[in-house]
Amino acid sequence: MNICVYGASSDSIDEVYISAVEALGEELARRGHTLIFGAGGSGCMGASARGAARGHGKIIGIVPDFFEVDGFLYEHCTELLKTDTMRERKRMLEEYADAFIVAPGGIGTFDEFFEVLTLKQLNRHSKAIAVFNANGYYDDMEKLLNKVVDENFAKRDTLELVKFFDSIDEIFDYIENYEAKEFSVEEMKHIH
Repeated sequence: MNICVYGASSDSIDEVYISAVEALGEELARRGHTLIFGAGGSGCMGASARGAARGHGKIIGIVPDFFEVDGFLYEHCTELLKTDTMRERKRMLEEYADAFIVAPGGIGTFDEFFEVLTLKQLNRHSKAIAVFNANGYYDDMEKLLNKVVDENFAKRDTLELVKFFDSIDEIFDYIENYEAKEFSVEEMKHIH
């Protein structure tokens, strides 16, 4: 299975996140999956690739040409695909992936997460979306999504489109056993 891991590119983050995402990447490879990622060599992006390499997994990086600067790219990708734009990169990450894992990250990771969540809500894909809540990083995001539902900005079914996990094993058990549900766009709209 091709699993896209989104995550931070920053090396300034706490080592607890780097270690957690390296372990995630290693388990991904150990279970025979291919890592699809943004090709960065640092932060959680690089950690997922280093872990997948340690697990002897296949690693496919997708990156826009303008990101090819010294030290940015992970140098040991099995395959490196280049795009002209960020938009094209996001599209390819989405298309290559059979499932998504959202590791700790910043604005770019949030953008990727909310895009695949929105596309799933609009029935443009039916792939598993798992949020890796390493060290409680996404506790507030999970609370925010519940508030969105509680305040009637989205239907409760929206919360079924994504799952939050603290455990790496639980993430892969969820993805490997995931059964896509049919969601009606009309039913997902919040119309009174």
